Amino acid sequence: MGGRRLTGRLVEVEAYLGPDDLAAHSARGLTPRTSTMYGPPGHAYVYLVYGMWNCLNFVTQAAGEPHAILVRALEPGPGVGRCSGPGLLCRSLEIDRRLNGVALVPPDLYLVDDGHEPPAITVSPRIGVDYAGDWKNRPWRFCADSPHLSKPVPAGAGRL
Repeated sequence: MGGRRLTGRLVEVEAYLGPDDLAAHSARGLTPRTSTMYGPPGHAYVYLVYGMWNCLNFVTQAAGEPHAILVRALEPGPGVGRCSGPGLLCRSLEIDRRLNGVALVPPDLYLVDDGHEPPAITVSPRIGVDYAGDWKNRPWRFCADSPHLSKPVPAGAGRL
């Protein structure tokens, strides 16, 4: 947006697996807010939390299956501010709800494989979903070794 290219490398994401996942927005069913999650894959689901922070998700499954990946942190590219947390990431990349529902293709918002291979990916439970019963312990947070993570990886976390 705004004609500038803002970039970063994904270093932390979390998976949310549809209406059965009590931590997922789709657990509350189809609403105006969650309708993008129920749409086709390859689109951005951007929502506001705490009345001030936008969060970016990628819709990942076929229409009608509301699964998404929350982008929690990036290693910021040149000229990009701190991206260690979903709200800071959106603020630094100028992502807001105007991008909700856009296809993840150029020019507005898209992913590129730059060929970088992280040495290992750590898996741990998701952050901030203590309300989700047994779903809070699912190892669906995926982190590269990076100083830009939203929170440190817990001791004893697994590796892929």
